[in-house]
Amino acid sequence: MSSMMQRPLLISSLIEHAARNHGTTEIISRTVEGGAAFVLHRTTYGEACKRAKRLANALTRLGVANGDRIGALAWNGYRHFELYYGVSGMGAVMHTINPRLFPEQLAYIANHAEDKYIFFDLTFAPLIEALAAKAHGVKGFIAMADRACLEKAIPDSNIRNLLCYEELLATESCEYEWPQFDELTPSSLCYTSGTTGNPKGVLYTHRSTMLHTISGMSPEALNISARDVMLPVVPMFHVNAWGIPYMCTAAGAKLVFPGAALDGASIHTLFEQEKVTVSAGVPTVWLGLLTHVKSNNLKFSTLKETIIGGSACPPAMIESFERDYGVRVVHAWGMTEMSPIGTVCRLMAKHFALSPAEQFKVQIRQGRVLYGVEMKIVDGEGHELPHDGKAFGDLMVRGQWIVDRYFREEHSALRDGWFPTGDVANIDADGYMQITDRSKDVIKSGGEWISSIDLENIAVAHPAVQEAGVIGIAHPKWDERPLLVVVKKKDAEVTREELLKFFDGKIAKWWMPDDVVFVDQLPHTATGKLLKTKMREDFKDYTLPTAS
Repeated sequence: MSSMMQRPLLISSLIEHAARNHGTTEIISRTVEGGAAFVLHRTTYGEACKRAKRLANALTRLGVANGDRIGALAWNGYRHFELYYGVSGMGAVMHTINPRLFPEQLAYIANHAEDKYIFFDLTFAPLIEALAAKAHGVKGFIAMADRACLEKAIPDSNIRNLLCYEELLATESCEYEWPQFDELTPSSLCYTSGTTGNPKGVLYTHRSTMLHTISGMSPEALNISARDVMLPVVPMFHVNAWGIPYMCTAAGAKLVFPGAALDGASIHTLFEQEKVTVSAGVPTVWLGLLTHVKSNNLKFSTLKETIIGGSACPPAMIESFERDYGVRVVHAWGMTEMSPIGTVCRLMAKHFALSPAEQFKVQIRQGRVLYGVEMKIVDGEGHELPHDGKAFGDLMVRGQWIVDRYFREEHSALRDGWFPTGDVANIDADGYMQITDRSKDVIKSGGEWISSIDLENIAVAHPAVQEAGVIGIAHPKWDERPLLVVVKKKDAEVTREELLKFFDGKIAKWWMPDDVVFVDQLPHTATGKLLKTKMREDFKDYTLPTAS
């Protein structure tokens, strides 16, 4: 028999720990009630714990039971943070809903999850009004505001059973004993932002979330401590903001929530005003931030590091952050099915003896696995490929916080005990993985594979290019050939020939795009990634000049 205490790994223990040991550490939120004004709300971990307990009492009074799904359409803010702990802590399931999905997908998700109540920020009132007519199983909708702001924002609402968040909490006690239950109890539910078919649900447990938190905050991962001021740009409605609200709570780091204002100017202002030291988000957000600081001749006085994931960060962006602003860029990779973090790119001790150029070659990779994750690459027949940094194949993962089966699906999503990520990658001898493409996006030309990501990274390094996407176009001889689709920077000019010449010496000649098309904008998914399915649809009838 074990001689050690048997205490379950529960999310409620995080907020209790923060309240006891970091109770005065601030949580800052840019509120949505402020409209165009820059209104900040200030609270602490100690106060957030009390309000999470009031919320748990309120949900109990509303009849919420263990396992009930509670939805939320909300930005990064203190009330959303309270939901993370109040809902999961009482034994219900926190279901974060991505408001950037199509209305039909939102209705499907709410009905598939069988949400009992849905909380929402006032900016999403129009979405809720449409959703309420289709999500018939939802008992009520709770506006995350006080009564005055609620009535001002939606004076003539026809939302059925509309409740006020602050009124619910005001009538409840902050005395609440977090229940103890099995750590395998479901804690939160996130749906994939897949580009085909209906989104799929991934149901996390308290155990998987806690293990992801402990490993994810370590120095080899996001390296979060009580000395940090973290601003998560990655939304709390997308894979639980990469687990950052849990990690910061465990560490006692100051949290700064940006609300709905994710433009470069608003983010930079918050960075400087709240002395942010580390941030996290997808490349499209950082592109807007870099454009703002460059055009206004600004600097970062406290920001030391930014975690970039969601899609590969262009090397040119990494260079600009570090060379021009002294901000270290750390690549991370994962997916909804992985809670989400799988790898983080941090240098090993031996790399510091290398030249900056050699270090950079390591830094542009997606990194090494966290403890708790294993990965391998396989060929089309499922045979494992060598970790030599050259062979690339389908990336497979398994671990403590990786999905087995999707919510409400009978069959496992695994293949021989491994989850197929849909990414194509290579892994070097030190375990550093690099995504070369999505399996469905890789360009198959003459029996060989061309990485669309590599071509896109080269294109965006051109000073006139704002954003670029590469897709395969049917070719009578080569099966597929790459088409480069480009958005030019404002007031910048570049020709097709100039752009293709920019690739000379950087790639094998047979990788050279067959053509270039200039567009005003590229389509994106709900999480900011390039929407390649839409690009392929837009150019399905395109004829390459080499096809004749």
